[in-house]
Amino acid sequence: MLTDRQKEILKLIVMEYIKGAKPVGSNLICEMLNCSSATVRSEMATLEEYGLLEKTHTSSGRVPSEEGYRYYVNNLMKPKEISGEDMLKLQLIFSNNQLELSDCIKKSLEIVSDITNYTSVVLGTKSHDNTLKEVNIVPLSEKNMVVVVITDKGFVEHKTINVEGISLEEIKKTVTLINNMIIGTPIDEISSKLEFEVKPIIGRYVKEHERLYNVFYNVFTNFTNKSVDVMGKSNILKLPEFSNVEKIREVLEKLDDNIDSIVEENKEDETGNNNINIYIGKETNIDDDMTVIRTRYKTDKEEGTIAIVGPKRMEYDRVVNLLEYIKENIERK
Repeated sequence: MLTDRQKEILKLIVMEYIKGAKPVGSNLICEMLNCSSATVRSEMATLEEYGLLEKTHTSSGRVPSEEGYRYYVNNLMKPKEISGEDMLKLQLIFSNNQLELSDCIKKSLEIVSDITNYTSVVLGTKSHDNTLKEVNIVPLSEKNMVVVVITDKGFVEHKTINVEGISLEEIKKTVTLINNMIIGTPIDEISSKLEFEVKPIIGRYVKEHERLYNVFYNVFTNFTNKSVDVMGKSNILKLPEFSNVEKIREVLEKLDDNIDSIVEENKEDETGNNNINIYIGKETNIDDDMTVIRTRYKTDKEEGTIAIVGPKRMEYDRVVNLLEYIKENIERK
């Protein structure tokens, strides 16, 4: 068990390293705590023995270890108050009644990426209790039209499709048939119902049945599938940890390969906090120098996960508070 002084020294080293990305020496800690260098060096050596600090090859200073970050997160960190400027940016998004919920989520995560220089990920899924209420079409030209899908919970999705060479009458027949046969179907069962109930019948009524069936099948498949948006991926290039070109390439590849696991893993962090989960270093399954902080949200219309990906020396206190604020506003909107 750490003494109060050891806890304070570890906290200061973590915070200073997060701020400057440079190993922290005993002299700086002495100035902050107003105590002798011999005392600080002794305490830092003890923290190193405990596996909470590490030496680097290039400096006599110390940096937090993975275990040091975990101890800080679990025992020493206090959420950082959101600045007035950051709060205003986010409030403008969530107070805009013209924006769909999915757009609010994406834009709020874009803001977080901009103000933190980290990467944001959002995985949106429609709630399974949504059922199909109506399918509409809006002609745009002879070649294109918009298909509008509406659920009973008020969720609206639209997709532009190419219908060149197909008459409007044929398209209307298809829409009528789909509405008659699958209204009231849970959205995650629609693709199956199209395949086994609509497909065998549509050919009796519609000449261009094969092409139109494929168009609408793709629309519903896109609608029911999970959508993943990644914002600020290039921010990794700005981090001193990844100044090496080979390291950047490796991290970006790992990030692409593991996007789904970042937002889909359903495990708790070591604090047992189901609201915000924090994965550090090896726990991320991306890279030993990365951290993932994520949380789930759920509304009447949809549910999903938002996550922030950054360096292991992430501003944990700031990111946790930002994610909590965004989650609260998503579920309130």
